[in-house]
Amino acid sequence: MQVQETKLKGCFIIEPQIFKDNRGYFFESFNEQKFEAATGHNGHFVQDNQSASSYGVIRGLHLQKGEHAQAKLVRVLEGKVLDVAVDLRPGSPTYGEWVAVELSAENNRQLYVPRGFGHGFSVLSETAVFAYKCDNGYNKEAEGGVQYNDPTLKIDWQIPAGKEVISEKDALLRPFSEFNPE
Repeated sequence: MQVQETKLKGCFIIEPQIFKDNRGYFFESFNEQKFEAATGHNGHFVQDNQSASSYGVIRGLHLQKGEHAQAKLVRVLEGKVLDVAVDLRPGSPTYGEWVAVELSAENNRQLYVPRGFGHGFSVLSETAVFAYKCDNGYNKEAEGGVQYNDPTLKIDWQIPAGKEVISEKDALLRPFSEFNPE
């Protein structure tokens, strides 16, 4: 596998080695020992999640706070998304900065999103199936987030205005200027 750290310390793009032949392909989507050696992060995950969405859906920007914070290893099983990680770690030199990576069933890329980061994605294909590995269990009381269309962050989700599909819950998220990491 190839691992490239993004401009945000601890946030990695991971590209597996893919073996193709006339039958199709094979790749190792996760190996704890190799992951830890390549990233320096604990590769022990305790929860897997999966979502299905249609074109224009934007999910995010979400995170779990405090002792329930989660690191995520994310990938696309079907379709194509623009995956976004925002550094929301107080005191970080890249606080408020973000990276966007195209993840698809075709490129098989993964993104490792460390604890303390906001995370979201937009669906660029007709449909997409998205998989998350999380290193800590979900806790409703620890939910946090930032508006997907925050004017300070200026994230280009690559979805034309008026075509965004946003949940009620995500529409109520506060702007970055009001984000409280506690």
